[in-house]
Amino acid sequence: MAFLLMMVEFLAALVLIVLFGLVSVTVFKAYRRRHNNAHVEAPAIFEDPKSLKQVPCPYIFDPAEKYLSLIIPAFNEEHRLPGALDETMNYLQQRAAKDKSFSYEVLIVDDGSRDGTKRVAFGFVKKYGVDNVRAILLGRNHGKGEAIRKGMLHSRGELLLMLDADGATKVTDLEKLENQIHAVARKGYHCGDSETSDTSFRISDIPIVAFGSRAHLEEKALATRKWYRNFLMKGFHLVVVLTAGPGIRDTQCGFKMFTRSAARKLFTNIRLKRFASSDTCSFAH
Repeated sequence: MAFLLMMVEFLAALVLIVLFGLVSVTVFKAYRRRHNNAHVEAPAIFEDPKSLKQVPCPYIFDPAEKYLSLIIPAFNEEHRLPGALDETMNYLQQRAAKDKSFSYEVLIVDDGSRDGTKRVAFGFVKKYGVDNVRAILLGRNHGKGEAIRKGMLHSRGELLLMLDADGATKVTDLEKLENQIHAVARKGYHCGDSETSDTSFRISDIPIVAFGSRAHLEEKALATRKWYRNFLMKGFHLVVVLTAGPGIRDTQCGFKMFTRSAARKLFTNIRLKRFASSDTCSFAH
């Protein structure tokens, strides 16, 4: 019995040492990134395929020039990207034709793809014009989180939507997020109330975020995923419970909308570059 107790104490001490080591490494790296001049980023650029000139991107602190920006991170998406972009552009063009005040842009962020993703992206830029479709090239692979961050920081919209290149979510569903953001603005900030609102006030000035949810599809998703993906998902959820406590569920998908103000606050402070940073704020209590 004494031996068993000693083993339990030893394992507990080992776990604490490992956790302390991980926290120390994380804090050390964060400190280095914050105070190391090498972390200062070069200005992002996008290319005009017609003139072959590199043009500086706008920045999130600049005033909005479009109503809606769609940010699509892409890594080796040569085959899936065309279908998703065709659906997206058809929707945007139809909406713009019905509503002359509606303006948009699509930003394809090529995260160092090794296939023909860049060629596909530039094909859409040539077809629809550099004012409506832009391709940002990261050069080498940084991770989905960094691709989304770059797109957000260099977009021109009042509302900014991130969506996956595989077209897993219908682009028309963005109206659900859009409507929720406007509803929250009207309710919480009196936007649109003629008695209290400022005529110069814009939706981009209010920090609001709307996430697409797949909570109602959890059982179906478990049944259709590969067993190893379910295993990894459950493992990740266990880590979340152990570190953040019970009651937190990961129900969101890669379909999230931010006002310009919210994106400015969030994406200028993100440090992680891989997929975790794109899901950092994706947990709902």
